[in-house]
Amino acid sequence: MFYSLILLLVGLDQISKFVIQKYLALNQSITIIPRLLSLTYICNPGAAFGLFPHRTVFLILFTLCLFVVVFIFREKILESPFLFRLGFSLSLGGAAGNLIDRIRMGKVIDFIDLDFWPLKNFPIFNLADSAIVVGVLILFLYLYLAEN
Repeated sequence: MFYSLILLLVGLDQISKFVIQKYLALNQSITIIPRLLSLTYICNPGAAFGLFPHRTVFLILFTLCLFVVVFIFREKILESPFLFRLGFSLSLGGAAGNLIDRIRMGKVIDFIDLDFWPLKNFPIFNLADSAIVVGVLILFLYLYLAEN
């Protein structure tokens, strides 16, 4: 399941970005649900939420180092509880999806644009970013439950 989920996330992320690139012009936005959700095609030269702008080489190397560490500890990870593996898989799948963009284009394609209170003017993001955030939250939940 660990590897399958990672591959599924990378596939969905890359397909969604391909569709956005094909049907929207850069900076074009279409409303899906008024005052709730739009698709807005932008390119982000940084990490999630615009952190570390124009640090592409750093972000690529950081992600590659993360994958090396995961490879080294792969057997230990596969023996870990389900909740840990789930959070880790989501985070790695998202990291891999964004890594592909950074290597291919030097930036990441973002397109999910939330437009409701309190998220008005929330940074535009993509499926990979969502997977990373949800994965990290699951990992925090796992750590909290493991301690209590």
